[in-house]
Amino acid sequence: MPQHSTGDKPPTSVPQLVLPSPPSAADGGSGHSTPSRRASLGSPPSHDALGSCSQPLCQPPAGKRDPLAAPETRRVAAGPQSTVCGWRAFAPECLRAFNTPRAFLLFLCAAAFLQGMTVNGFINTVITSIERRYDLRSYQSGLIASSYDVAACLCLTFVSYFGGTGHKPRWLGRGVLVMGAGSLVFALPHFAAGAYEAEGAEGLGACRANRSLACGDRASGLSAYRLVFMLGQFLHGAGATPLYTLGVTYLDENVKSSHSPVYIAIFYTAAILGPAAGYLIGGTLLNIYTEVGRQTELTTESPLWVGAWWVGFLGAGAAAFLIAIPILGYPRQLPGSRHYVVMRASETCRLKDRGHKAASNPDFGKTIRDLPLSIWLLLKNPTFILLCLAGATEATLIAGMSTFGPKFLESQFSLSASEAATLFGYLVVPAGGGGTFLGGFFVNKFKLRGAGIIKLCLFCALTSLLAIFVFFMHCPNVPVAGVTASYHGGLLPQGRLELTATCNAACGCRPELYSPVCGSDGLTYFSPCYAGCPEAAEPGPGGQKVYRDCSCVPQNFSSGFGHATAGKCTSTCQRKPLLLVFIFVVIIFTFLSSIPALTATLRCVCDRQRSFALGIQWIVVRTLGGIPGPIAFGWVIDKACLLWQDQCGQQGSCFVYQNSAMSRYMLIAGLVYKVLGLLFFAAACLLYKHPLEAPNGLEASLPSQSSASDTPMDLQDAPSALQLQSDV
Repeated sequence: MPQHSTGDKPPTSVPQLVLPSPPSAADGGSGHSTPSRRASLGSPPSHDALGSCSQPLCQPPAGKRDPLAAPETRRVAAGPQSTVCGWRAFAPECLRAFNTPRAFLLFLCAAAFLQGMTVNGFINTVITSIERRYDLRSYQSGLIASSYDVAACLCLTFVSYFGGTGHKPRWLGRGVLVMGAGSLVFALPHFAAGAYEAEGAEGLGACRANRSLACGDRASGLSAYRLVFMLGQFLHGAGATPLYTLGVTYLDENVKSSHSPVYIAIFYTAAILGPAAGYLIGGTLLNIYTEVGRQTELTTESPLWVGAWWVGFLGAGAAAFLIAIPILGYPRQLPGSRHYVVMRASETCRLKDRGHKAASNPDFGKTIRDLPLSIWLLLKNPTFILLCLAGATEATLIAGMSTFGPKFLESQFSLSASEAATLFGYLVVPAGGGGTFLGGFFVNKFKLRGAGIIKLCLFCALTSLLAIFVFFMHCPNVPVAGVTASYHGGLLPQGRLELTATCNAACGCRPELYSPVCGSDGLTYFSPCYAGCPEAAEPGPGGQKVYRDCSCVPQNFSSGFGHATAGKCTSTCQRKPLLLVFIFVVIIFTFLSSIPALTATLRCVCDRQRSFALGIQWIVVRTLGGIPGPIAFGWVIDKACLLWQDQCGQQGSCFVYQNSAMSRYMLIAGLVYKVLGLLFFAAACLLYKHPLEAPNGLEASLPSQSSASDTPMDLQDAPSALQLQSDV
């Protein structure tokens, strides 16, 4: 291992951090110090000088110094680590301009944006379309969404443990490649399942034309494609694993401690804006028929409509391969970043037991034998455990709401799938992205540390808990004849279906053909056949299909039969603005605590365990939150279903939900998890171990984080401060 030294100090075998050492006034310019101080500073460190909390980080030269000599700055490399940007032997000089933290942040943000757009945007947007196309139920869609977190849990331990001591950019680049492969696999069922033949078109549901395909002729086995979707999600989870563990620690290691929350906030903001873009782009793509270029009689309001859900995944797969190339070219460590270790050490050196001394060894964490001790050290940290549990409660709500949020809006406000996805995207863009960035901004602006950061998380959890009571309100269901209302306008008992009435008994309508129409009386009918419409639709004003002389639709102002328009009736809910405002508040304060909680996690563990600690935290968050969240929410939403699709005796996807039950279940789930999160944050705040404080101690002696510069000269007062901490 090459060593670099100055003066007459012999090379040592352990990595060192050497800082400027100006002459002390007490020395009188002679270069001598008091015996006790000389003995303390001259003792050789027993552990890695970069991570030890019990040994000095700097040692003075053995000989005397010239009192007029300028302060001496020495950096000793921790190993033969190249800081050249390039791919193996190909490292042109023009790439030096990109070998900076800001440039790396740009590419890392692009990867996080793509991951968020694909996994949390496209997939959540197309869930309803995939359920229709492949005959899936909500809990099966939840299994698809949870496959991402299952893969992450399986990979996080090894990626964070070995990647934390390995070449982080290469781990990140290879992960992006795997993520791109997952997007291509996810789009595969569109090409393997054959063309989509929508039933109910060409007047199939009209009274005189009503007929049904034989069950033997129907496409079967489409639900088996959920295994392909789960494989694609599994690759997404495996590829994205390094992003939020190694990516965060790589940024934290290569920027100033005061700038780290801002860099991480920008990174997570990109990850939040990704889903927002996914909702907007995905909602636009859902307005295009899934068989691109083929004409269809269906409209976007039809429940049989399936949009071009697969296009976004093809584009995401291609973009992932392009983003991975520059990330793979970055070095193990960016130039000029080694002296930032003092600022990190000042905030992480809390415990003085033997385990943390072992963790400060430069060879710790490079073999599988150190894994049990690493896990034990984290389990002994109550603040870390409580922050993990708080993150799990928040992740449950985020995973459940992001997966089924568009479906909630679609049911509450009687919207189409594309309209609901677009509206949800409009909520996530400012609330999720703004909340994530403001969380990091507040930590940096108010110079929050330790317990102050956790108190900010506590405030955010309390505010979002109060706002979630908005789910006491709900929009009433648009009345559906034979499902929620009788054909004469009265209400039906819950769970009682009366689709057949005297006005449509002669039509012989089949429940397999769900194609809702809105009658001129304001009722939504199951299909044109159940509305008693005898003929196929005619083009009406605005391009809508209009069915005339429907026997079950009364004429409002004269005798005779009314008409019906293709699609569900629109909702006239007066509570829509209030619901949207409070949902916005819940989202923004939930995401506002994400960066402060992450910063608190980085500050409550030792330096060498940061990557592994984030990996363990993500395992806890995904195991207790990300995986059960979509499954639990899908199961709860299925309980609120009023009308299931009938596929020759087999239950398919849900057509109509009861809005009051859906809101009630959302409220119960939200209260349970928000209260738990509040309790975990409160306990973490009480149990957080503060840094050692003294009048002339570390906090007073270290340079201010807000004014620290990029040069090692800012750290010239750090040696005495760190030695004082060691002496205590």
